[in-house]
Amino acid sequence: MSRKCSLFEYLVRVTGCLLFAFLIFTCSKDDAPPPVEGEEEQPTVPTSSGDLPLMVISTPNNTIVDEPKVNGEMTVIKRGELLFEGNIGIEIRGASSQFFDKKSYGLETRDASNQDLDVSLLGFPEEEDWVLHGPYSDKSLVRNHLIYGLARDMGRYASRSELVELNLNGTYRGVYAFMEKLKRDKNRIAVSKLTSDEVSGEDLTGGYVLKIDKLSRSDNGQSYTSANSFESRIVPPSAGMGQAINFVYEYPEAEDIVPEQQQYIIDYVSQFEAALASDTFTDPQTGYANYIDVDSFIDFFILTELSNNVDGYRLSTYIQKDKNEKLAMGPIWDFNLAFGNADYCSGGETNVWAYKFNERCPLDIWLVPFWWERLLQDPAFTERLKQRWATLRGSTLSNGTILGKVDGYIGLMQEAGAIDKNFGTWDVLGIYVWPNNFVGQTYNDEIVYLKDWITNRLEWLDGAMNEL
Repeated sequence: MSRKCSLFEYLVRVTGCLLFAFLIFTCSKDDAPPPVEGEEEQPTVPTSSGDLPLMVISTPNNTIVDEPKVNGEMTVIKRGELLFEGNIGIEIRGASSQFFDKKSYGLETRDASNQDLDVSLLGFPEEEDWVLHGPYSDKSLVRNHLIYGLARDMGRYASRSELVELNLNGTYRGVYAFMEKLKRDKNRIAVSKLTSDEVSGEDLTGGYVLKIDKLSRSDNGQSYTSANSFESRIVPPSAGMGQAINFVYEYPEAEDIVPEQQQYIIDYVSQFEAALASDTFTDPQTGYANYIDVDSFIDFFILTELSNNVDGYRLSTYIQKDKNEKLAMGPIWDFNLAFGNADYCSGGETNVWAYKFNERCPLDIWLVPFWWERLLQDPAFTERLKQRWATLRGSTLSNGTILGKVDGYIGLMQEAGAIDKNFGTWDVLGIYVWPNNFVGQTYNDEIVYLKDWITNRLEWLDGAMNEL
């Protein structure tokens, strides 16, 4: 008696892919579903080509929504090889991106009983929480993937990511960036685990993860409250409508953090801000440097300014503090509107400072904290920034290195035919998709724009850094 085919084998059989010769030894023809006379031909599931993995996800009888995750199954194939097959939970994710036709998804890997299960996917360290980011307004398809790669090359943790193709419930959905969800983990945001009984002494000093961001359902509410966040005591520059900077509890989460821990991190951030705002802020012993990892602030500044991220410093901004350590910036997150892809608040310009967002858009709800303007008033900070910039421009952030990464990503997608398939599914070339600063008629137009924008930005920053 022949055995039952796996999900992977069945998908490959349906598509009639080149692995048929392999499957004939592992699955009898008797396993294939018999044809139904008069039945319309079903759409085929695309196979993986080249080195671009294919993720095939099915959620039988379950509609994917924005919370909770629904049960599903996922298969990952690369060059015809089965890399993963198992259960998952999946939901729609994102804020403004949820209005796009091409959705992004959060997923968690699960065991046979649909309990969370740590696995290694595409060579990433084992974990259970993952993200499928669907570039839509970013018609280059690579902005997030690019900046995360640059950050890691600079020695900073950023979400590991890989470009993939997605087939969802029998329908091809285009090119996605598969990436790690940001969370406290020894291989992600590597701060110490903080339990509810650690409320004094050294234990209380870490680890914490905060973010400056909009609130989501997972943040325990749709408005800033003392339960989910705390407010900066210093008004952001140019604020004209009573705007404030709110620090959201990311780890421990709002429902887990205890009062002693809340008070500790509130006091620490407040002391840092007070020192930075003081007349003696440059003093190496009593000033701001006593509270922060200056090098992490410099690298965060460089990555945000390199890309002129219009959301930079004020949204999707993560801050961490480990046990017995200073406050550190990062990891970076959500740069799909960067690299000239925003038509508001000078997001498309190559010759403005991103940290001066408040001057251009003082009525925006979410503003940039005073930190960056004040830090650049310290000659010691600016000198370290210039030195770091000069070093990176000779290596990781050279024109050739950055543009070479872009070319590599394009070559990978072209080999798989994924660019044509993506825009055959999402016909957005030549069409404005919020908040495009540039609308190319072809994919090549979009890439020429991106590469020219990067080149011009680097040239401007070279001069602007020297003038600080």
